[in-house]
Amino acid sequence: MKKQTIIVTGASSGIGKGIAKYFLDRGDNVVITSGTADKLEAVYQEFGATDNLAFVAGNISNKKTGEQLVATAIERFGSVDILVNNAGIFDSKPFLEVDEAYLDKFLTTNLKGTYFTTQTVIPQMLKQKGGVVINIGTPLVNHGLGGWPASAPVSSKGAIHALTVQLAAEFGKQNIRFNTIAPGVIRTPMHGDKADSNAGLHLLDRVGEIEDVAEMVYTVAKSNFITGSIINVDGGKGAGHNLN
Repeated sequence: MKKQTIIVTGASSGIGKGIAKYFLDRGDNVVITSGTADKLEAVYQEFGATDNLAFVAGNISNKKTGEQLVATAIERFGSVDILVNNAGIFDSKPFLEVDEAYLDKFLTTNLKGTYFTTQTVIPQMLKQKGGVVINIGTPLVNHGLGGWPASAPVSSKGAIHALTVQLAAEFGKQNIRFNTIAPGVIRTPMHGDKADSNAGLHLLDRVGEIEDVAEMVYTVAKSNFITGSIINVDGGKGAGHNLN
């Protein structure tokens, strides 16, 4: 399979780090980014500081970070073939307690980060006559949980789902594909040692692993005929739950 260049946001830990490693292990060029420079440097060293790996530290909601990512990818590897908009935050707060600052936190990181980073890669993909953008969403956009109030982050992720479909329509004729991967609860540092307590939220009665998501991102990225899709990698969470 042809070597490609992938940009992965939010790659200093968790799902983003796993996605970056998955592509790297299969011979692709990878550019990773995160807002925490020291963690990003540590991942770069952990991955072997190889010739097909580069990193850019910066705030993903700032369009200049996206521009730096594209410039680094082109300078080091000559192309931008795949963007994985993984960077995001999640939290829970009752709807009536949400103020403007709290809502803006999710709109800024999740929506603006995805929106403007995508905006920076599209001109290069148009030059190349093709490319792939994969966003990370959530099945909670279409499957609410009454006991876990999360209107602010879910709203921002819902906007990402809508953006995926719209951009797939706008750029389909230019051979640029857009898809969203929507994970269930995945065993990551974000969940600490409590991930397994959420097993019953999934029909498989277990939580997912980072590689489950990375494998699907890779599959969709390398496919030539998937676009405008929201793909749940959620152990059946979007379809139902186990009653324990």
